[in-house]
Amino acid sequence: MINGNSPIGLFDSGVGGLTVANAIKDILPGEEMIYYGDTAHLPYGDKSKEVIINYSLAISDFLLSKSCKVILVACNTASSNAFEEIRAHVADRAILMNVIDPVIEHIINDAETHNVGVIGTKATINSETYPLGIQSRNNKINVTSLATPLLVPMIEEGFIFDDISNAVISSYLSRRELSGIDTLILGCTHYPIIKNQISRFFNFNVNVIDSGKIVAEKLKDELINTNLLRKNQPCEHKFFVSDHTNNFEMIARMFFGEKINLTKITI
Repeated sequence: MINGNSPIGLFDSGVGGLTVANAIKDILPGEEMIYYGDTAHLPYGDKSKEVIINYSLAISDFLLSKSCKVILVACNTASSNAFEEIRAHVADRAILMNVIDPVIEHIINDAETHNVGVIGTKATINSETYPLGIQSRNNKINVTSLATPLLVPMIEEGFIFDDISNAVISSYLSRRELSGIDTLILGCTHYPIIKNQISRFFNFNVNVIDSGKIVAEKLKDELINTNLLRKNQPCEHKFFVSDHTNNFEMIARMFFGEKINLTKITI
């Protein structure tokens, strides 16, 4: 049975969800996390909805088997294509959260936001989850979306902070869909890794939103409201992957500032 000392479980197709895990570590330093990166099946963005659902349910079962008090879908593609199915499957066995709803709530409550751009995987953009979610609650906000499918494999392969990544980023952000925006939602948890490059493209004149801190703050509220905050006890984060990659370990170490022990487990 879950209690305050049970871990927080979160998953993504690869390293992207580590941006959310890093924010949780900063905002909820006493919480223990179990992270699953489905590196054998990445990217999720070009998979069918049915396949994304199957992967997500299997990983949710794995996290439930670890007695996680929270299952956080730290992947925009899974959040936009499989969340309702995950909700029905998990039911009341754990708190369930995604990385999209807290960002939508943040956007609609920001009086300075008028023209929003969204970038993400093909599956996330095709789902129209962001524009439908924002405009159903505030139809005065304009929302345009652009699929940027090369960014996830580029990041997973370690092409960051170099000429290759800058060229790909520039090519996408120059598209007409993103002209005139005042806010850009990074609709993929991988993208905060290149947030500075994205902000630099816009000369830091566009408010670039990454979900990490927003989601971590929402999670903190949920744990307080359900009396499931962890007591001050030693904790050790655990990292699982479906396939070992050197870049995963490198980026995980970059975020957590220590050697990360990865356990390979196929689900």
